[in-house]
Amino acid sequence: MTNLLGHNHTACLGCGQIIAARVVINALGKDTIITQATGCLEVTTAQYPNSAWGVAWLHSLFGNPSAVASGILAALQYQQGHKEDKTQPTVVVQAGDGSTFDIGFGTISGMWSRYDDILYICYDNEIYANTGMQASAASPLGANTSTSPVGLQSLGMADRKKNMLDIALAYQLPYVAQSTAGYLDDIAEKIKKALTIKGPKYIQILSPCIPGWQIAHNQALQLGKLAADTGLYPIVEYINGKLTKVHRVPKPHLKVETYLQEQKRFQHLFKTTQGKKIIKEIQKIADENIKKYGL
Repeated sequence: MTNLLGHNHTACLGCGQIIAARVVINALGKDTIITQATGCLEVTTAQYPNSAWGVAWLHSLFGNPSAVASGILAALQYQQGHKEDKTQPTVVVQAGDGSTFDIGFGTISGMWSRYDDILYICYDNEIYANTGMQASAASPLGANTSTSPVGLQSLGMADRKKNMLDIALAYQLPYVAQSTAGYLDDIAEKIKKALTIKGPKYIQILSPCIPGWQIAHNQALQLGKLAADTGLYPIVEYINGKLTKVHRVPKPHLKVETYLQEQKRFQHLFKTTQGKKIIKEIQKIADENIKKYGL
């Protein structure tokens, strides 16, 4: 099989995002048009004049990949009305959590409100990794980032992660799913499923970041797996608003410490009484997910 994301990229060794992206694009196939938000995946795969992509690929801005994708879809639909061959490429938005959760959310809202037949893929590394490890609305409780640094008065991120899945479901999207780089076959399966469904689709993929999470280059897939298996990052699928598939967590349930202790961004939590209280809050989040989704 030909890889549609070549090896001539400049991503970090072991990058969870680039591994997930290769699975995604190979599942999508050649007949795909991608609009790419500014971010790690953009700068590591398409430094002018080179490109690692084997499909039609367009870099937009941090805030507008959804609007650009809607424009491409409109042009394709116009062409379709004037030709005998009624097939058209799959239009896909790719973005990180910074664009998805924060800067580009307004144009996502417009795209979903119009019910455009576009697949949106968020590679969630829980940080603005491309610009200096700043916190995003996807950064988890207790995480040490450059804009939520640990100090005498701070234990890292003070807020819970924004729940983009629930937001997508509120727009009544026909397909909403979440996976992690720890389960690559699941990612491919969800992409192929999305291709069979008309209308707006949203898939969110946890993509462990080597420098941002301060982990070893061979830990991305392991941590993607642990995130799901602890219940902190549930692998789920919704079709027409109905929960249709989940990844069951092991029993007895793994404690979140098994996931947190592997990442230096959480190491401070193990050192103080207040930090250990945050760990209990994080465990509560995992327990809530297990109950909510029936994991």
